[in-house]
Amino acid sequence: MTDSQSSVIVKVLRLDHCAGLELPSYQSIGASGMDLHAAVAYAEPITLAPGCRQSVPTGISISIPVGYEAQIRPRSGLALRHGITVLNAPGTIDSDYRGEIQALLINLGEHKFLINRGDRIAQMVVQRVEQVQLVEVDNLDATARSTSGFGSTGD
Repeated sequence: MTDSQSSVIVKVLRLDHCAGLELPSYQSIGASGMDLHAAVAYAEPITLAPGCRQSVPTGISISIPVGYEAQIRPRSGLALRHGITVLNAPGTIDSDYRGEIQALLINLGEHKFLINRGDRIAQMVVQRVEQVQLVEVDNLDATARSTSGFGSTGD
């Protein structure tokens, strides 16, 4: 970490069913996301059939500082090779949530996908967020785009 970078402390609680698993970690010095591991029982892997979705436990709970969120995102390799993605991508973990982090995965591929204990299933990115104050008005300032919607700025 350089002097220009700051470090945000996120407390992590390892739950009983996470014993022996790695905690989330960055896989390279430039990584934005920490890999999350499946905390399923050795004897009970999850089989994710094509078109099906499943909430997969990670065995951890976290305490994120106010003003931050954790986002649960797909792992690109799983998406490319197997069609496995995070259904509500990115999934948002609010700073006041203290339950277990789970990854809501869906199989968009053509074959069953087996999730074993310790498999890297998703990634977690911690981001700064701002809460805003909404102010009701009678009209909004004009822009070149105005009310043009989906696809209005090109493909």
